[in-house]
Amino acid sequence: MADPARRRMTPDAFFAWHAAQDGLYELVEGVPVLHAKRLDAVSRSHDCATVNIIVALHGCLRGGMCRPTTSNLAIRTGPATLRRPDVTVECAPLIRDTFENRSPRLVVEVLSPSTTDIDRFRKLDEYRRHPSLAYILLVETRFPSAVLYRREGEDWAEESFEGLDAVIALPAIGAHLALADIYEDVRFEPGRMIPTR
Repeated sequence: MADPARRRMTPDAFFAWHAAQDGLYELVEGVPVLHAKRLDAVSRSHDCATVNIIVALHGCLRGGMCRPTTSNLAIRTGPATLRRPDVTVECAPLIRDTFENRSPRLVVEVLSPSTTDIDRFRKLDEYRRHPSLAYILLVETRFPSAVLYRREGEDWAEESFEGLDAVIALPAIGAHLALADIYEDVRFEPGRMIPTR
């Protein structure tokens, strides 16, 4: 019998299969793939930045219809592809006992050396095709820098943010992210630190 992880699956079959797995998987064109950031030990900087983003977004969004979620919830980027952004903001009525965000408005990928190319190219292309996304944010961990992709009709505008004084406005979800908050307690590569305000 074929290894279930090598058979092509529908998203529903994948979620049923995934419930019995120890690792965190994505579904890529029908094939389960161990989540790339789980293949390598995620750095403390990656983890710290991810937690800080969730905390900052939660503070901005509390009491509204939008909420941040972790990579435990997937988003569908194709008929047989499910991705797990580090942070997603969904703006829709809460559906309990689901394994995916159905109306994501923002996805955040905190870049790791082992996944930078996948995040910057393949996943970015997939996220741009998602009909409900308004923002895609790529966050660096080696130095204080982020790139925001913002949907403008059928196109995407790109804006870069550098240094701890920068603030990323996200009006479509009623939030903002200060780089000083994202990088609280994050240690940068020597010589790459930009002074705080």
